[in-house]
Amino acid sequence: MRAGFLKGRDGVRTLGVLLLLGFSSGLPLSLSGATLQARLTMEGVPLTQIGWITLAGLPYTLKFLWAPWLDRFSLPFLGRRRGWILVTQFMTLGLILVLGHTQSSAPPALLASIALGLALASATQDIVVDAYRTDLLPPEARGLGASAAMLGYRLAMLCAGALALVWAAKVGWAGTYDVMALALGVGILGTLWAREPEAPAPVQGSWRETMTGPWQDYFGRPGARALLSLVVLYKLGDALAFALSSVFLLRGLGFGLAEVGSIGKGVGLMATLGGSFVGGMLMLRWGIYRSLWYFGWIQGLATLSFVGLAAWGHHFPAMVGAVFLENFTSGMGTSAFAALLMSLCTPRYSATQFALLSALAAIGRVSMGPVAGWLSEWAGWEVYFLVATVAALPGLGLLWALRRDIRALECKGP
Repeated sequence: MRAGFLKGRDGVRTLGVLLLLGFSSGLPLSLSGATLQARLTMEGVPLTQIGWITLAGLPYTLKFLWAPWLDRFSLPFLGRRRGWILVTQFMTLGLILVLGHTQSSAPPALLASIALGLALASATQDIVVDAYRTDLLPPEARGLGASAAMLGYRLAMLCAGALALVWAAKVGWAGTYDVMALALGVGILGTLWAREPEAPAPVQGSWRETMTGPWQDYFGRPGARALLSLVVLYKLGDALAFALSSVFLLRGLGFGLAEVGSIGKGVGLMATLGGSFVGGMLMLRWGIYRSLWYFGWIQGLATLSFVGLAAWGHHFPAMVGAVFLENFTSGMGTSAFAALLMSLCTPRYSATQFALLSALAAIGRVSMGPVAGWLSEWAGWEVYFLVATVAALPGLGLLWALRRDIRALECKGP
């Protein structure tokens, strides 16, 4: 019954648009981050300067601070969401060109300012693209829509990461950034091809109400605080398992850099995308709660493959299998988790609420680093991955306790 979303042209068109917008969101991230760091390193910029320039990525973490303005104001073209998406895409395109043609010998403050501007435009685009996806998708299609967006996002990061480095060796950095700016045109076409979601009631009132309205709306619901706890806890075990996975394979098991890189970027990427797609398809039949429940258990148990790998030692086929399994199940869990975040948003405030919920969801990923380092050194890798498996249980327990609230969200459409 729910699979009917894919039978009409509108469903296929929607997935195509989300894939293109996902590509547009993912492309600038590396260009102002890892790829820029590689460029500055190759051109001999001092490490201290590179360290300061990495702070340009802060807008991606703090984007919820200005998201309320995107809920309140609409531009006089293309609608409430697509108008802002198009503007931020052109801003991003222009800043990619400027950054690519700015010499690395320029004052560090100038480079940092351009990189910060690019990250700010890109993070703002992310806010509106996330809100657009939340407003547009029916409840049963949110997992599949998230999978399409993830596919575009990951392909863009591959394009702006590994492929950009290869291209830079042939045509130079300015030419590479020119190509990346041209590639962003794919996202602009997606914006023009997209249809605008049905417009909710505009956000009105004072500036204070603009900032506080989304939180009053959210916390006025039953179980709001418990659902926020679920957002933080659901992917906690997954975050701990991934926190030091590369260190484990390189230092713990003695695999080479090329082996880990090729498997992580190749097998790991394809497994994540495959798992996300399978998860999205299953969600068409299962809905949000059943998908979160089953995927959460599968995701947690998959971490045990790393426990076995730690006990087995240096074994390449086993390493490939463990990386595939962990990434595939993580992709399944991520598709259901993204659908949960969308379901927690009210269309009137979707830009603000999704931006904050996604920031809260990142707490586990950001905070696990120090804990992971201490635990692996103190207890060893087998215990480390056992703890990562157990860390999935609090989220699953809370999920079960909130099952009625989450099932109610499945009926909440845009």
